[in-house]
Amino acid sequence: MNAPTHFEDFFVGQKLAFGHYEVTKEEIIAFAREFDPQPHHLDEEAGKRSILGGLAASGWHVCSMAMRMCVDGLFAKAQARGGAGVEDCRWLKPVKPGDVLRMEVEILSLRAHPRRPVGFVQMRWDIFNQRELVCSIVTTPLFARRGA
Repeated sequence: MNAPTHFEDFFVGQKLAFGHYEVTKEEIIAFAREFDPQPHHLDEEAGKRSILGGLAASGWHVCSMAMRMCVDGLFAKAQARGGAGVEDCRWLKPVKPGDVLRMEVEILSLRAHPRRPVGFVQMRWDIFNQRELVCSIVTTPLFARRGA
Protein backbone atom coordinates (compact mmCIF):
# COMPACT_ATOMS: atom_id res chain seq x y z
CA MET A 1 0.00 0.00 0.00
CA ASN A 2 1.53 3.35 -1.02
CA ALA A 3 1.53 6.28 1.36
CA PRO A 4 -0.51 8.19 2.15
CA THR A 5 -3.36 5.75 2.49
CA HIS A 6 -6.90 7.14 2.44
CA PHE A 7 -10.26 5.56 3.19
CA GLU A 8 -10.80 4.78 -0.50
CA ASP A 9 -7.62 2.68 -0.63
CA PHE A 10 -9.10 -0.04 1.59
CA PHE A 11 -11.35 -2.89 0.45
CA VAL A 12 -13.29 -5.55 2.36
CA GLY A 13 -11.25 -8.73 2.64
CA GLN A 14 -7.96 -6.88 2.24
CA LYS A 15 -5.15 -8.32 4.34
CA LEU A 16 -2.11 -6.51 5.66
CA ALA A 17 0.80 -7.86 7.68
CA PHE A 18 3.42 -6.05 9.70
CA GLY A 19 5.23 -5.83 12.94
CA HIS A 20 8.19 -7.30 14.65
CA TYR A 21 7.97 -6.55 18.33
CA GLU A 22 10.33 -8.26 20.77
CA VAL A 23 8.83 -8.58 24.25
CA THR A 24 11.18 -8.20 27.21
CA LYS A 25 10.84 -9.16 30.84
CA GLU A 26 11.76 -5.62 31.87
CA GLU A 27 9.04 -4.10 29.70
CA ILE A 28 6.40 -6.54 31.01
CA ILE A 29 7.24 -5.65 34.61
CA ALA A 30 7.48 -1.89 33.95
CA PHE A 31 4.08 -1.80 32.21
CA ALA A 32 2.50 -3.92 34.95
CA ARG A 33 4.00 -1.83 37.72
CA GLU A 34 2.46 1.29 36.16
CA PHE A 35 -0.87 0.04 34.80
CA ASP A 36 -1.77 -3.55 35.82
CA PRO A 37 0.06 -4.46 39.04
CA GLN A 38 -1.15 -8.03 39.38
CA PRO A 39 1.38 -10.57 40.71
CA HIS A 40 1.52 -12.73 37.55
CA HIS A 41 2.61 -9.64 35.58
CA LEU A 42 5.18 -8.51 38.15
CA ASP A 43 6.92 -11.61 39.47
CA GLU A 44 8.22 -14.75 37.76
CA GLU A 45 7.40 -17.05 40.69
CA ALA A 46 3.86 -15.68 41.00
CA GLY A 47 3.47 -16.15 37.25
CA LYS A 48 4.55 -19.80 37.54
CA ARG A 49 1.88 -20.38 40.19
CA SER A 50 -0.82 -18.81 37.99
CA ILE A 51 -2.73 -20.32 35.08
CA LEU A 52 -0.34 -18.38 32.81
CA GLY A 53 2.55 -20.70 33.65
CA GLY A 54 5.09 -17.91 34.05
CA LEU A 55 5.58 -14.19 33.92
CA ALA A 56 3.22 -12.87 31.25
CA ALA A 57 2.34 -9.48 29.79
CA SER A 58 -0.89 -7.84 30.79
CA GLY A 59 -3.54 -8.09 28.10
CA TRP A 60 -3.63 -4.29 28.09
CA HIS A 61 0.11 -4.32 27.42
CA VAL A 62 -0.46 -6.69 24.48
CA CYS A 63 -3.04 -4.23 23.12
CA SER A 64 -0.50 -1.42 23.50
CA MET A 65 2.15 -3.41 21.64
CA ALA A 66 -0.39 -4.13 18.90
CA MET A 67 -1.18 -0.42 18.67
CA ARG A 68 2.53 0.35 18.30
CA MET A 69 2.86 -2.15 15.46
CA CYS A 70 -0.26 -0.78 13.76
CA VAL A 71 0.96 2.81 14.00
CA ASP A 72 4.37 1.87 12.63
CA GLY A 73 2.99 -0.42 9.92
CA LEU A 74 -0.10 1.49 8.81
CA PHE A 75 -1.33 4.58 10.65
CA ALA A 76 1.90 6.59 10.34
CA LYS A 77 1.78 6.05 6.56
CA ALA A 78 -1.90 6.87 6.24
CA GLN A 79 -4.39 9.63 6.72
CA ALA A 80 -5.54 8.17 10.05
CA ARG A 81 -7.99 10.37 11.94
CA GLY A 82 -8.53 8.59 15.26
CA GLY A 83 -10.83 5.76 16.18
CA ALA A 84 -14.45 4.97 16.81
CA GLY A 85 -13.78 2.21 19.33
CA VAL A 86 -13.00 -1.42 19.93
CA GLU A 87 -15.81 -3.88 19.40
CA ASP A 88 -14.01 -7.01 20.59
CA CYS A 89 -10.75 -7.96 22.24
CA ARG A 90 -9.68 -11.51 23.05
CA TRP A 91 -6.53 -12.46 24.94
CA LEU A 92 -6.07 -16.03 23.76
CA LYS A 93 -2.60 -17.06 24.96
CA PRO A 94 -0.07 -15.57 27.37
CA VAL A 95 2.61 -13.31 25.93
CA LYS A 96 5.92 -14.09 27.60
CA PRO A 97 9.39 -12.56 27.71
CA GLY A 98 11.26 -13.44 24.54
CA ASP A 99 8.14 -13.62 22.37
CA VAL A 100 8.38 -11.83 19.05
CA LEU A 101 5.03 -10.42 18.00
CA ARG A 102 3.68 -9.70 14.54
CA MET A 103 0.20 -8.89 13.33
CA GLU A 104 -2.12 -9.64 10.47
CA VAL A 105 -4.93 -7.22 9.75
CA GLU A 106 -8.08 -7.97 7.78
CA ILE A 107 -10.50 -5.28 6.63
CA LEU A 108 -14.01 -6.36 7.68
CA SER A 109 -16.21 -3.45 6.61
CA LEU A 110 -16.12 0.09 5.26
CA ARG A 111 -18.53 2.94 5.83
CA ALA A 112 -18.14 6.53 4.70
CA HIS A 113 -19.31 9.10 7.23
CA PRO A 114 -22.48 10.71 5.84
CA ARG A 115 -21.45 14.30 6.70
CA ARG A 116 -17.75 14.37 7.47
CA PRO A 117 -14.78 13.76 5.17
CA VAL A 118 -13.77 10.50 6.85
CA GLY A 119 -14.61 6.84 6.64
CA PHE A 120 -14.84 4.05 9.20
CA VAL A 121 -12.63 1.03 8.48
CA GLN A 122 -13.57 -1.91 10.68
CA MET A 123 -10.60 -4.26 10.95
CA ARG A 124 -9.52 -7.33 12.87
CA TRP A 125 -6.00 -7.31 14.27
CA ASP A 126 -4.66 -10.83 14.85
CA ILE A 127 -1.50 -10.76 16.93
CA PHE A 128 0.83 -13.77 16.79
CA ASN A 129 3.95 -14.77 18.64
CA GLN A 130 6.43 -17.09 16.95
CA ARG A 131 4.10 -20.08 17.51
CA GLU A 132 0.44 -19.10 17.61
CA LEU A 133 -2.34 -16.52 17.73
CA VAL A 134 -2.19 -14.74 21.10
CA CYS A 135 -4.70 -11.91 20.75
CA SER A 136 -7.47 -10.76 18.42
CA ILE A 137 -8.91 -7.24 18.39
CA VAL A 138 -11.74 -5.82 16.28
CA THR A 139 -11.48 -2.05 16.03
CA THR A 140 -12.73 0.75 13.83
CA PRO A 141 -10.26 3.51 13.05
CA LEU A 142 -11.19 6.49 10.88
CA PHE A 143 -9.29 7.55 7.77
CA ALA A 144 -9.59 10.74 5.75
CA ARG A 145 -11.41 10.47 2.46
CA ARG A 146 -9.44 11.44 -0.61
CA GLY A 147 -9.83 15.08 -1.56
CA ALA A 148 -10.98 16.08 1.91
